[in-house]
Amino acid sequence: MLVTLDNVDSLAWQKMDNLIPAIVQDHATGAVLMQGYMNQEALTATLESGKATFFSRSKQRLWQKGETSGNFLLVQQVLTDCDYDSILIAANPIGPACHLGFESCFPEQQLTQQNFLSYLERYIDQRKNDPVEESYTARLLAKGTTKVAQKVGEEGVEVALAAVAETKADLLGECADLFYHTLVLLQDKEVKLSEVMAVLESRHKK
Repeated sequence: MLVTLDNVDSLAWQKMDNLIPAIVQDHATGAVLMQGYMNQEALTATLESGKATFFSRSKQRLWQKGETSGNFLLVQQVLTDCDYDSILIAANPIGPACHLGFESCFPEQQLTQQNFLSYLERYIDQRKNDPVEESYTARLLAKGTTKVAQKVGEEGVEVALAAVAETKADLLGECADLFYHTLVLLQDKEVKLSEVMAVLESRHKK
C-alpha cells in the first residue's frame, strides 16, 4: 500500500510497541541505504517534510537523517508491506547514507546490472564538475552538445560495424562505449535516464 498522510493510522503500530522498521532504498539504483525505526510521529514528519525522519531508540526522540551532517534522504515514495508492519522508503540520498561515510550502511551489497546504469548516470553527473585535465567525462562535456552528440554517432556506427565484421568481445566493448556516451549526452541535455525509461515503459504497455 502507498502510505500517505491520510492512512498513517492504518499501519499495524500495535504489533511492536508503536515502532515499525523502515528500510530506505535508493530511488535510482535500488540499493538498500539503511534501516531505522519510525513511530507515527516520525512517519508523519517524513511525509510532511519530504525528508526521512526516524525515532531514535537510544535517544528516545525523533531525528531527521542529515540534521547534523547535511546528508538528507529526500523521500520519493513510502510503501508498506502486506501485513502493514514494515515500511519501504524510496529516497534520493544527498551524500553518504551511512554515518561511517559509506554510501550505504550495507556497503558490500552488489548492484544489479540493470541498476548499474543509474549508478553510472550519477557518477557522470559528479564527474562533470571535475577538472577537465583529469576527467575524460568533464573534458567531453566542456566541448558542448555538438561534440558529445558526434561522439554518440561515432559509437553507434562502431557498434554496427562490430556486429557485422568483428568478434563478440569487440561488440561488447563498442556497446559499452555507446551506452556510456549516451548517458553523457543525456547529462549534457539535462535529461534523466528515468525519463527515457518512462518512454520505454509506456511503449511496452501499449
